[in-house]
Amino acid sequence: MKFPVFSAVLFALPLCAQVTITQPGGDRISINIDGKPFTEFFIGTETYKPYLYPLRSSSGKSITRHYPMEEFAGESHDHPHHRGLWFAHGDVNGLDFWGNDPIHPSAKGGKIVLKHVDGLKSGKKSGSVTATFDWNNQEGTALLTEHRLMVFHADPALRIVDFDITLTPHQKVTFGDTKEGTFAIRLATDLQADGKHTGHIINAQGEQGEKNCWGIKSDWVDYYGELGGEKLGVAIFDHPQNPGHPVRWHVRGYGLFAANPFGLSDFIHDKLQHGGMTIEPGQTLRFRYRVLIHPGDVDSANIAGQYKKYVSSVK
Repeated sequence: MKFPVFSAVLFALPLCAQVTITQPGGDRISINIDGKPFTEFFIGTETYKPYLYPLRSSSGKSITRHYPMEEFAGESHDHPHHRGLWFAHGDVNGLDFWGNDPIHPSAKGGKIVLKHVDGLKSGKKSGSVTATFDWNNQEGTALLTEHRLMVFHADPALRIVDFDITLTPHQKVTFGDTKEGTFAIRLATDLQADGKHTGHIINAQGEQGEKNCWGIKSDWVDYYGELGGEKLGVAIFDHPQNPGHPVRWHVRGYGLFAANPFGLSDFIHDKLQHGGMTIEPGQTLRFRYRVLIHPGDVDSANIAGQYKKYVSSVK
């Protein structure tokens, strides 16, 4: 039996979008790319801050630590508040939104609570999630509201996520000067740049290692190593219009990888300096970042060129 030509063409077309975003339950949103799971966005009432977990490479390897979401042989159990990829800060009007966690609640802990999911969009080239969160004090009163847009891009070799986060205060809000922040990933154990594993840290100036990159201002940082026999890395790009750009980096050899726009005194070892920021009602803070998960190292992945592409494409 012969099918008409148009039928053969129809059967050859993909049956689903390249980026598929669904909400299978109230506690999470699932993101698939090219029919393969990429990550889940945890937003349920049991979470103290929303986070993405796990983040996978195009080959399917998780570049994020599993603990405390799952038990995984050989992983450390330090810092249980380091969950996948998250955005929070350790001092907001004296409240800790960074270190507060269900496993070890902070005595001064705040909580980032889902207000509503605004939209889920799947597509052939990209998909997006928009959601609104309240940053609540211990009495449940919102200090500020966060509006977040995340765009997930389809690519055969790369995994690219763009973040656009706007913070709107309901009262005078001060982001304190602390190293405990802000836009962060906790990486898989094998990627650690601690001298015991395969990881390497390098910034846009070409400086390498925790000693030379921690607390240093830079457009981007790349953290790469070997995972399951494959050389992989993840880069974070700081948008040129972000407050305090280029950002300082709270990046550690044990796998913590964070852009911190409010830290200064810890980074430069001078308690007389202050990097905090205050916003009043009627003002907003907007932060944009790109996370790029790539095969190879910083050079083979052309991270410098990828940053230029990001800057030119995201105005």
